[in-house]
Amino acid sequence: MIFLVNEYANLGFRIFIQARSLWVFSLIYEFETNTVIPPARLFKAYALGGDNLIPKVAPLAVENSEIVEDNGGPGTIKMINLDQRSQYNYPKLRIDEMDNANFTYGYSLMEGDALTGRPEKISYKFKLVASPEGGSILKSICKYHTKGDQEIKEEEIKAGKDNTARLFKAVEA
Repeated sequence: MIFLVNEYANLGFRIFIQARSLWVFSLIYEFETNTVIPPARLFKAYALGGDNLIPKVAPLAVENSEIVEDNGGPGTIKMINLDQRSQYNYPKLRIDEMDNANFTYGYSLMEGDALTGRPEKISYKFKLVASPEGGSILKSICKYHTKGDQEIKEEEIKAGKDNTARLFKAVEA
């Protein structure tokens, strides 16, 4: 069962809660942002070439990333090494979905100090669609999978949304 908790039209996102059982919940937020880069080019840069590109466009956030297991497609485990000025050291993520034809990319944060005492995992899914102006519309869904009475604050959700939007804008530049 999914409930719309709040809609922040002026901030561009909505928050939902999904009850998976009495003690396990998912907090879901959706948002959209626009970019001038066409979907195929942005998907290639972010999903396929992000390991090389993101440290270059966001050096104060990401130092590097490395494939820990598999070959880069779905099921691949990656370790992202964050800049020493970050409040976190690393997240380890698993690529859940990569569809080059439909420009969708999904991954889950499954380990790292960002999850300590927090959600058991955080899942992200991005879809790029062509905008009427010739660029892209980034549609994003993020799910915080929690257990028990863990609380995810709205400020944390907004910060995650802002970080994602900033990263795509940095790729755009």
